[in-house]
Amino acid sequence: MQNGVLAGRTALVTGSVQGIGLAIAKSLAAEGARIGVHGLASAEQAAAAVAEIQDAGAPDARFFDADMRDPDAIDAMMEAVEHWGGVDILVNNAGIQKTGSIAELTRETWDMILAVNLSAAFFTMRRALPKMAERGYGRVVNIASVHGLVASKDKSPYVASKFGLVGMSRVAALEYASVGSREAGGVTVNCICPGWTETAIIEPQITARGEQLGVGRPEAIASLLAEKQPSLRTSRPDEIGQAIVWLASPIAHNITGISLPIDGGWTAQ
Repeated sequence: MQNGVLAGRTALVTGSVQGIGLAIAKSLAAEGARIGVHGLASAEQAAAAVAEIQDAGAPDARFFDADMRDPDAIDAMMEAVEHWGGVDILVNNAGIQKTGSIAELTRETWDMILAVNLSAAFFTMRRALPKMAERGYGRVVNIASVHGLVASKDKSPYVASKFGLVGMSRVAALEYASVGSREAGGVTVNCICPGWTETAIIEPQITARGEQLGVGRPEAIASLLAEKQPSLRTSRPDEIGQAIVWLASPIAHNITGISLPIDGGWTAQ
């Protein structure tokens, strides 16, 4: 967009020191938003992410450190962001995954994935949404997954957390739907549900598939995606970011409670 549509707004993007979260933060920064950066990172990694986001156009960026498994740490982070100026745009992107059958996965794995992927979003939203309502403008975008809409084997805690995130977002959308006005922007809550996305996380799978078939990277990607994603194309992280810029823009005041798949037709099957 590059129109400065988010100038004067402050965004907090969890899990934004790399991957999709960093791309989202840079997309919001390019539209003039201040960015609260968050993630598990060394001081050097955090500083590098902040610098990259400022270079993308953020008038200000600050790193916030919170363990998303810990509700008290999340409360402390949200308090610090409120003192910094308050959250106008909240993007819950932090997430983890571990695969395994229901019989194999441990209670500790279940608790950890649900805590980071679902409960953490509840704890950020419960602090951010009332303040957004007071201001008459707010945007919550929760990064769910295609697995918030359809299931796959060996991902029970991940799928449960993402289905839960979609459901919780719909409840919040209803609770805040009448807040504000077209002129103020209103308060909306939506989900993005990505399918296969071009991040470092999937590189080992691409490499392994290429070696298995004896083919190059494009052919390996097409083979990998053929199992689920009809387009046979991955999405770029910045494409996810641009979708969030649109949802955060004033024009999207009446778009709330949706779960937007960016999945190359996966969930259309």
